[in-house]
Amino acid sequence: MSSNDAETVRRDRILSSKLYFDVPSSKVPVIYSSSYNISFLGIEKLHPFDSKKWGRVCQFLVAAGVIRKDQIIEPLEAKMNDLLVVHTESYLNSLKNSLNVAKIIEVPPVALFPHCIVKEKVERPFRNQVGGSILAAKVAKGRGWAINVGGGFHHCSAEQGGGFCMYADITLCIHYAFVQLNISSVMIIDLDAHQGNGHEKDFSHDSRVYILDMFNPEIYPFDYEARRCINQKVEVVSGTTTSEYLKKLEEALEVASTSYDPELIVYNAGTDILDGDPLGLLKISADGIARRDEKVFRFARARRIPIVMLTSGGYMKSSAKVIADSIENLSKQNLIDTGSTPGRM
Repeated sequence: MSSNDAETVRRDRILSSKLYFDVPSSKVPVIYSSSYNISFLGIEKLHPFDSKKWGRVCQFLVAAGVIRKDQIIEPLEAKMNDLLVVHTESYLNSLKNSLNVAKIIEVPPVALFPHCIVKEKVERPFRNQVGGSILAAKVAKGRGWAINVGGGFHHCSAEQGGGFCMYADITLCIHYAFVQLNISSVMIIDLDAHQGNGHEKDFSHDSRVYILDMFNPEIYPFDYEARRCINQKVEVVSGTTTSEYLKKLEEALEVASTSYDPELIVYNAGTDILDGDPLGLLKISADGIARRDEKVFRFARARRIPIVMLTSGGYMKSSAKVIADSIENLSKQNLIDTGSTPGRM
């Protein structure tokens, strides 16, 4: 198939997808479904990631009065035809083997279960989060911002998963935006502690995407080939403190503002930079994460660029509260409008 034919097929798949749907104005641009959460006979606890983090974030937001439960947007699950927009058929077929899924999510016992169970208990929650990431761009274009309380699977590329990332939701989100929203320039701001090697591979030869990746080079995935695809690489080594981190971020955003003029920002907001995180190895305070998110949203707001936020990595139980507190802060700073006054009943 020629590249032109492949693009036509991709475009047709995107235009026939049900993942973009009209969202009532009564809803707040916070996207979540209870089907995001992974519960698999307790086996999910063998990975340091809190597989119920997403639900807990929303519980905190509702309890704090930031949003009401009935205001949350529930996405649709990404189906095979949606995933084929980016993923190869051979990669998606490889997920029918439970051993391959076990390797990607780094939970070896999953290999022992038949695919029908793995598909329902593991793959389906990921596919629902992909649907949320894709829809988030549409919502952000209309409302200025959107937060998918999930997604950010930045280690997955079109042909390969890994690092607890099964589907390339960032790549999918952007390709849908190219076609459905007529957007032709996107900036990825990846502030997860780990290098976003998946989207870097996928957009390595695509000038429509500018990547700012601020990561710890001393931890997974050590993907030196993908590093060459980063437009703006900012390395933060193990032990980096809050003040040091925020200073580097400010400088990076200043450079980004004069380097590229995007129509959409996809912000991968991992909380694995938190002090004590066993995988990120950085020393950023909870307040530092709130200030980090605030800086990124101010950057987008000042330039009137729609922003999609994905929650990505974070390997401590405290991550959910940190994310919720940061979203509450964004609301208090009037950087997002949730239609409520946080902290008041």
